[in-house]
Amino acid sequence: MQSLSKTLPIMKRHRSKPNLTTTTAPPTPSTPPPPQTLRATPKPQSISSKKPRNILSHLPRPKPIPTHQQGPQTPKWVPLNLSKSELSLPLTFPTGQTFRWKQTDHHNHIQYTGVVGSHLVSLKQLGNGDVAYSFHHTANEASARLALLDFLNAGICLADMWDGFSASDPRFAELARRLGGARVLRQDPLECLVQFLCSSNNNIGRITRMVDFISSLGNYLGTVGGLDFHEFPSLDRLSQVSEEELREAGFGYRAKYIIGTVDALQSKPGGGAEWLASLREIDLQKAIDALSTLPGVGPKVAACIALFSLDQHQAIPVDTHVWQIATRYLIPELAGTRLTPKLCSRVADAFVSKYGKYAGWAQTLLFIAELPSQKTLLLSDSCISGCQKPVKQKGRRSSGPINGDSAQKLGIEDQEADEKL
Repeated sequence: MQSLSKTLPIMKRHRSKPNLTTTTAPPTPSTPPPPQTLRATPKPQSISSKKPRNILSHLPRPKPIPTHQQGPQTPKWVPLNLSKSELSLPLTFPTGQTFRWKQTDHHNHIQYTGVVGSHLVSLKQLGNGDVAYSFHHTANEASARLALLDFLNAGICLADMWDGFSASDPRFAELARRLGGARVLRQDPLECLVQFLCSSNNNIGRITRMVDFISSLGNYLGTVGGLDFHEFPSLDRLSQVSEEELREAGFGYRAKYIIGTVDALQSKPGGGAEWLASLREIDLQKAIDALSTLPGVGPKVAACIALFSLDQHQAIPVDTHVWQIATRYLIPELAGTRLTPKLCSRVADAFVSKYGKYAGWAQTLLFIAELPSQKTLLLSDSCISGCQKPVKQKGRRSSGPINGDSAQKLGIEDQEADEKL
C-alpha cells in the first residue's frame, strides 16, 4: 500500500497557543445531549503509557442549552431499511475504517454510536437482523437521515456486489454468507485523513485514544453510555493546536505530520476541505499522488483515505497482512518473497484484475475474514476448507495474529516492514 510519499515543506510561522486556563465557556451547541441511560464505561485518561499531561484537562466542556424537555427520554428507534446482509454493525465499525464509533450497549443489543457531520446518532441491530437508528438531537431529522445514508454508502447494494465477486471467486460465496453486511463507509475526507495520520505504525487502542483527543477539540454533542461525543473539529480549529501540545499528549512523531498537513491544507486555493472533496472527482492514481504530497501521507495511508472517504472503490491499502492474503489467493507465485514498494502496485493490480472497480470492498471483506474472531468460524466450515488452500510461505517468520477486533494491529516485524513501504 505504499509508494514513495512526497512531503510539502511546512511553512514556519509563530503559532499562538490556545488559552488552556481560561474560565470562559466555549460556545454551546444548539441542542442538548441525550440522557445517560446506558451503562457508563471508563473514559481513557491518556494516550501513552507515560501518562503525559492532558492539555485539554483545563478546557471547560461546552454545556448544552436547556430545553423544555426534562428527565429521562426513551430513544426513538426508526428502521433504516437495511438488513443485516446489507449492514452488519460489528463487521463495519470496529474493523479499522473509523475510530470514532463506539459500542454503547454491551448487554441487550448490538449498538454503536457516532457522529455524522453535526449529528449524534446511534445504530442498533434488531433481533431480526435489521438496523434501526436514533438521532439524539437534531433540528432536521430528514436531512440528518440523508447524511447518515450517505455516510453508510447505502446506495451501493452489497448483495449484487457479492454475487459479482462470487462469480469470479467461489470462495466469496461462503464469505458473503458468513460475513455479509461488511460495508465500506463514506467518511468526511478531513476526518478520515486525520484518523489515518494517527494510525501510522500504531495499534487500534492507541489510535482510538489519539482520535478521541483530537475529536474533543470539536463541539460537544452529548454523552451516550458514559462516553462523550464531539463534532470533528474544523481545519481552523485544528490550526490552533501546536506540535508541542500534541507531543505532550502522546502523539510522538505523528504530531509534526498532523500540524504539517493542517498547514498544507490551509494553503490550498479555495480551502483544504474543498481541495480534499475535489479528489472524489479525479481518478485513483491522481488522488493517491495528490494525497501523498501531504506530510506523513504515504501510499498506504493515501489508499485508506481514498477508499474510505473519496469514492475510490478500487483503492487497495496494502500492508503486510494484505500482502499475505494476496500471496495465498491471488499471486501465490510470490509467496515467500518480501513486500517492497514495487510489489505493492502488483498486489493492487491483482485485486483489481480479480474483482473489478469495487476491488477495495472485496479486499476489505478478505481482510475481515482474517480476524481471529472470524477466522475460527471460517476454518471450521467444510466449504472454506475445501476451497483453494493457502500456499505456505517460506523463509518468513509469521508476524503473529491481529489482536481480536483490533483489525490493524501489527506485529513488530510487520510494523517495521509497513513503515518502509
